[in-house]
Amino acid sequence: MAILDFLKNKKDAEKAKKPAKKAAKVSAVPTVKPSRIHDGEAIGTKPVVSQINNVKFSYEAIKQPHISEKASYLAEKDQYTFEIAPHINKNEVRKAVEGIYGVNVLSVNIIRIPSKKRRLGRTEGFRKAFKKAVVKIKEGQKIEIL
Repeated sequence: MAILDFLKNKKDAEKAKKPAKKAAKVSAVPTVKPSRIHDGEAIGTKPVVSQINNVKFSYEAIKQPHISEKASYLAEKDQYTFEIAPHINKNEVRKAVEGIYGVNVLSVNIIRIPSKKRRLGRTEGFRKAFKKAVVKIKEGQKIEIL
């Protein structure tokens, strides 16, 4: 009934003029809209407070798992290899792996792979340099990479 639409608009305008009620108690941890959920934690946000031991960790520290033949042999011995950002140190890698995967890290070894000269026909160039970390975790724990 188009004739009575002006009454609906009038009620909506009155509701908008009324002051909003105070919000509920504000929590100390900022709420973030998670892009994915992993064991009840938000993934895809920058700094996150871990539920396990209240330590901050960053998803920017670890780029991706480094998958190779040697890495698959090391995975059988509870050692996992990750490509990491060039400015990250061992302590940051430890916190990131413990927070993201929920495992106990025993040791971290970091290797800097230099750039290497590559050639395709007459065109010469360089393969990118990168940094990787070999992380040893507690026996009996596991990280699902694939």
